[in-house]
Amino acid sequence: AEAHMFTTFKVARDHDLAAQIGRDLFFDLVDYEKIHPIRVLKDMPFNQVKEEFSKEFGIPVHSQRFWWWSKRQNNTYRPTRPLTQQEESYTVGQLKDAAIRMNSSELRLYLEVVQENHLTLASRTKDDILLFFKLYDPEKEELRYVGNLLLKASSKPSDIVPKLNEIAGFQHDEDIELYEEIKFEPNIMCEPVDCDVSFSLNQIADGDILCYQKRCSLDQHRHPNVSSFFEYVHNRQVVHFRLLEKPKQDDFSLELSKRSTYDDVVEKVAQHLGMDDPSKLRLTQHIPHLQQPKHQYIKYRSIDHLSDMLLLRNPNQMSDILYYEILDIPLPELQGLITLRVAFHQATPNEVLFHIIRLPKGSTYSDLIDDLKSKVQLSRSDAELRLFQVNNNKIWKVYLPTEKIDAVHDPNVPLHVEEIPEVEKSAGPRDRLVHVVHFFKDNQHIQYYGVPFFFLIREGEALSDIKVRIQKKFEVPDEQFLKWKFAYVAYNRPDYLQDSDIVLSRFQVEYILFFWMFDRKYAFIQTFLAGISFSRKTFMDHGNNP
Repeated sequence: AEAHMFTTFKVARDHDLAAQIGRDLFFDLVDYEKIHPIRVLKDMPFNQVKEEFSKEFGIPVHSQRFWWWSKRQNNTYRPTRPLTQQEESYTVGQLKDAAIRMNSSELRLYLEVVQENHLTLASRTKDDILLFFKLYDPEKEELRYVGNLLLKASSKPSDIVPKLNEIAGFQHDEDIELYEEIKFEPNIMCEPVDCDVSFSLNQIADGDILCYQKRCSLDQHRHPNVSSFFEYVHNRQVVHFRLLEKPKQDDFSLELSKRSTYDDVVEKVAQHLGMDDPSKLRLTQHIPHLQQPKHQYIKYRSIDHLSDMLLLRNPNQMSDILYYEILDIPLPELQGLITLRVAFHQATPNEVLFHIIRLPKGSTYSDLIDDLKSKVQLSRSDAELRLFQVNNNKIWKVYLPTEKIDAVHDPNVPLHVEEIPEVEKSAGPRDRLVHVVHFFKDNQHIQYYGVPFFFLIREGEALSDIKVRIQKKFEVPDEQFLKWKFAYVAYNRPDYLQDSDIVLSRFQVEYILFFWMFDRKYAFIQTFLAGISFSRKTFMDHGNNP
């Protein structure tokens, strides 16, 4: 009930900066999300807060100076000015209201503490500036916070070199170089400081951050200076790689740079996998909201940098997953070919064998047939082959041998190939070649499944004769076949056929529907087939269903 009487605020101390910088944080000074909030009464005078800090942390009141933070135009977040004496006389609630007016969602302060060689905080003049210092070790590739200094803007960086060496534990006359940490988004800006001109001429002011290190040659270390280390930290990215065949589990992880080129990425992956030729790797991007790989792989050198490979549609979001495949030929060579996954339906026994066939772009389906014939066993040396595409479990298109292969074929979707039975070659002008499709009834709705096929129905043929041929084609035992029923379906309504029915008489148009089905009432797996048929002449001339 008294919750409205309280408020919270956060204070960052040098202890917090030292704990975060170089571990969880490299840019700016502190992550306030990791600072524990302080809960007090709204009407508590801020001077009383200082007394509490003195008791809690052993910091005398006269050694405490609190600073406002502000977000700069370059999106960095720095201490901007100390609280005035009048502001320190406010209550915590009043200070929080002031923070909100300054576009801050909460009251955040930085506590400056008197330097060790002073008994009390010096009074600030217009020439005074408070600077923060980070120390970089290029040998260990480590960055740490080493404290702040209250300096004269009119003084030179060279004036404080001995002090900085002392803080770092260097020799008094160690040659060091200083960098100003300016911003880190969208790109790193960390520039050398001219030690022989004043801080004011260097445009260095309250809240600025200076990083320093021992001077070293550029080829001495992996990241020889502060700027290169910041670039490394800013761009480093751990990427989780998954085999495309096993898209649900990470295979390994690598630390890379967002600025790594395509060649850099595949080379690192190849090294990890022990491959001699990185060009035999193929990468695919990740779709986070579907948790699956993209449909299209990354073409050879088609994406410049790792950051582009991981970038999502939302420019502020990046994935950290890539899929990889190990190819048997280099990717540039493979991209010059059409890759097809072919499902070959053997005449006997009744089974399907899958083959991967690669052909030069511009090849025809006749070229595919010639290649496939060298890989499969045909029932006859002069057997003719039929090629067709299946979409949604229905025959979608039949291809003529003279047609060029469409380069956009998805290699994961098979192209179906089968021998043309000899019986079709003797078909009469009124016989019908039927597309047969598996289906089942779900809540009175027809649902398709399985692989469709072609079936020839002759003029005047009764259902009883068709059943004999169907049973022979699928090698169904008599006991099981007795439970199969056949139906003519119009407008998704099955009309069961009798053995004496002349099947083609049911169809009064050139394009017809024919279904045979295993009735739902039997306790076996249901097998339903449906088909669209057309005259043999239409099939041979056009090669497409309507």
